[in-house]
Amino acid sequence: MRNKYAVIIICIVALVIIEKENNIISRVSDKLTLRRSPLTPEPPVPYDALVVMEDNSSYPEGIYSENGTQAGRKHILLMATTRTGSSFVGEFFNQQGGNMFYLFEPLWHVERMLSIGTSGTNASTSVWVYRDVLQHLFLCNFSMLERFISPPPRDHVTPALFRRESSMALCEEQVCTPVVKDIFERYHCKTRRCGPLNLTLASEACLGKQHRVIKTVRVRQLDTLRSLVEDPRLDIKFIQLVRDPRAILASRMVAFAGKYHNWKSWAVNGDVPIEDEEVKRLEGNCNNIRISAELGLSQPKWLKNRYMLVRYEDIARYPMQKAAEMYNFTGIPMTTQARDWILRNTHATTEASGVYSTQKNSSEQVEKWRRSIPFKLAQVVQKVCGPTMKLFGYRFVDSEQKLLNKSFSLLEEKHFI
Repeated sequence: MRNKYAVIIICIVALVIIEKENNIISRVSDKLTLRRSPLTPEPPVPYDALVVMEDNSSYPEGIYSENGTQAGRKHILLMATTRTGSSFVGEFFNQQGGNMFYLFEPLWHVERMLSIGTSGTNASTSVWVYRDVLQHLFLCNFSMLERFISPPPRDHVTPALFRRESSMALCEEQVCTPVVKDIFERYHCKTRRCGPLNLTLASEACLGKQHRVIKTVRVRQLDTLRSLVEDPRLDIKFIQLVRDPRAILASRMVAFAGKYHNWKSWAVNGDVPIEDEEVKRLEGNCNNIRISAELGLSQPKWLKNRYMLVRYEDIARYPMQKAAEMYNFTGIPMTTQARDWILRNTHATTEASGVYSTQKNSSEQVEKWRRSIPFKLAQVVQKVCGPTMKLFGYRFVDSEQKLLNKSFSLLEEKHFI
């Protein structure tokens, strides 16, 4: 009997030791996770915790069981920066109709969450989070995105998805739930009255579509997306939309006036400090865009036939031709619905062509910025973004007269892959 008790005591002691070791391992693991996630915001959202998805119970089965792409299914990422006309170009695909699942700027939530408690988004962390969220979304799984939506969705239902109304697929009847009294949805559907977005229904709708397109201005580095190409469940292609950096600055000074106060001040009060942080940020953005374009245009094996560069100016001048080229590149047949929308909305009235409008009188818009940007600011852009402008075929100006002379084209005729 005494030996029997001794065995029991030994077993209990062993279990206690094992439990202590597990606790130590757990604490060490937590510390490693935190060390890899120095930007953990408040409330904390450690990157490692976001990558491992445990709660997929309310999402349709089969999301992770795809061993290969469905025949003919395409996944398209439209990459751009702000004020390049990406919302307008995104509509070329959004208006495709019933076989298209289009998402407008889902990474807005990620950027916003990662910026909480900091002066901005940490690029070294965000690029990998962006990549993984995109991968989940292309597979119609919203669970990772949910971790970044604020306030957090309840039972996969949210009234807070950014620009929901900009996705036709998220406002279709099968995704439209009854209106809930006293629940305010800022980005509510315009085509029909819907309640808060049920992300489970959105996932089901996504799985039922033949093609998936995501538009984002938050991914600048093409090389970080290689794993999406290597994922056998995806047949992904990239369209990089670019625009004259001088035109981008002119547009941002209007659309984001508060953030571009210094530029406005420099335009009026004297020389631009070339070493200023904001000028350096402009230079860095130009370099990132150029480096991605150089990679895509060099057509490495993993990007062969998967990358297309498009200038906004070419779309503005030849909208139907460029739309057809983009559709041919993606392998998606253009519908009559998409074609009709492009024709209607590239000949919009002046009143309809607002700062955030997706209706543009294209031939007028492409040159409008030349009358609004001071020559000395154009000179600064040419200095810090020179290599980028040369790559994309944007001509330099050496005088205010040439900047304002519309008979002098700032666009070289150039063919890209």
